[in-house]
Amino acid sequence: MQDSFDLTTICATDAWFEAFQPYAARGLLLGRVSVAHGDRYRLYTARGEMTAEAIGALLFRTERSAWPVVGDWVAAQPVGPDEAPLQAMIHAVLPRRTMFSRRAAGDREQEQVMAANIDLALIVCGLDGDFNVRRIERYLTLAHASGVDAAIVLNKSDMCADLAARLGDAAGVAGGAPVVAITARSAEGIDPVLRLVRPGLTVALLGSSGVGKSTLVNQLLGVERQLVREVRESDSRGRHTTTYRELVPLPQGGALIDTPGMRELQLWAGQDSLDSTFAEIAALAAGCRFRDCSHVVEEGCAVQAAIEAGELEASRWESYRKLRAEIAWHARQTDVQAAQAQKKKWKAIHKAMRVDHKRK
Repeated sequence: MQDSFDLTTICATDAWFEAFQPYAARGLLLGRVSVAHGDRYRLYTARGEMTAEAIGALLFRTERSAWPVVGDWVAAQPVGPDEAPLQAMIHAVLPRRTMFSRRAAGDREQEQVMAANIDLALIVCGLDGDFNVRRIERYLTLAHASGVDAAIVLNKSDMCADLAARLGDAAGVAGGAPVVAITARSAEGIDPVLRLVRPGLTVALLGSSGVGKSTLVNQLLGVERQLVREVRESDSRGRHTTTYRELVPLPQGGALIDTPGMRELQLWAGQDSLDSTFAEIAALAAGCRFRDCSHVVEEGCAVQAAIEAGELEASRWESYRKLRAEIAWHARQTDVQAAQAQKKKWKAIHKAMRVDHKRK
């Protein structure tokens, strides 16, 4: 571990130092989470890299979504001797500017924050057999919900028989987000990404296994940091070469967050985020005859009229409809679980009151 580290190289701005001032007065250190494993962390601080744990008050008095994640800026207290390896206790997480979240696995409607304080999400999609426009739409919806700018990176352009068509497909759902084609196996092949990854930005790579994120990471860092494996010929899918999220400094300044490939991406988003991804459908819906139009059978539906006139692709509408139904279902489940929790709370209160009355 190094003796010191310049936090400005990983996007520590005046705003972060200002937000940290109340903690600096208590003798704490500003740090940024580079790795999170359960309740164990690795931090970049001005004194170098440190291993860290969170204090009990942070873990037990806050929701799981408020625990430190990769990309978070935190206030930490060094503990133990000053020799490496340095250790610290995390006392607080500074307010997040952005956070990339998905619905956690399981039956409960819970938010899983995957990374925080991202400026740009690079949605990486392979141009081999795993190219999927619908998956791009899903990632874009989550990017909008997270408050993160996005760009679509189409990798393996050297393996694509009709690159112009694929670029057109991606541009058709991008909603104005940049779309670039690259060949990550070549240092020269990632020039379009280098023009997006400007110094001072925290960039996150998102995408399925096998799309070439690890290869792209190695090219951006200029070293063979990540293990690269071949994809299966049958479906162009790869095994997970990245098994955890990690923030690393970029040579030109800025930070890169690599994420494991996600075969299933459960939405944690609202209708507004969906409408931002499908802006043309939202605009059409505003012209429908009825405010609560389902855009299926109603007379005077502007969306159906656009489909019939060939102005809106039926597949695009079908994707929007499915995502809207998914978001609505999760919203209903959240309401049900909130009502159940409230009922359980009052049941416990009434039980305690009865017990107290008997004692008197």
